[in-house]
Amino acid sequence: MKETMTSSDYPEAYIAYLAEYYGSRDYFECHEIMEEYWKEGESSEYESCWLVLIRVAVAQYHARRGNWKGAIKLMDKAARETEAAPGLFKRLGVDGAALGRRLRSAVQEWSGPAPAYRDLELPIVDEALTVRAKEHCRKLGYEWSIPGLKAGDDIIHRHLTRDRQEVVSARAESAKRKSLSRESSLPERRSRT
Repeated sequence: MKETMTSSDYPEAYIAYLAEYYGSRDYFECHEIMEEYWKEGESSEYESCWLVLIRVAVAQYHARRGNWKGAIKLMDKAARETEAAPGLFKRLGVDGAALGRRLRSAVQEWSGPAPAYRDLELPIVDEALTVRAKEHCRKLGYEWSIPGLKAGDDIIHRHLTRDRQEVVSARAESAKRKSLSRESSLPERRSRT
């Protein structure tokens, strides 16, 4: 088992995620990037890490918009998953134990009487990873580590402007398949004659 990946081993989706996470602070886009990569199943060994990063991005998105219930639920799940496998994160250039503590701290802060959004910094320990992510960030035209509250309303409330027709259609089709499946598994009723 490798101690950590080399700079060239990191998946491009991971680099793109970090560039958006720190550059645009577009957590919705971070979620999209990592979810697409995770669904491809390219690196199943790190599946739990990709899911944690997806959850962290979505939790940050919710927190910044004041949806504390959703943010807490996702961040708590991400914290538990990180705490279960900190060594995997180390191989991805992130201090997994420190990440778990930061996620847990966010959950505690957000569960208090006056929760407030703050940027959650990922504890990247591989300088080569930071260099690659910063380079990608610059190519996208972003400044590294901008404050998340300065991302702009179009990013902070991004879900309000996207076309959801594909998602709505997919959900309707899934519900239809489930309904048909349930109907076909019901025992036939005997007619009374």
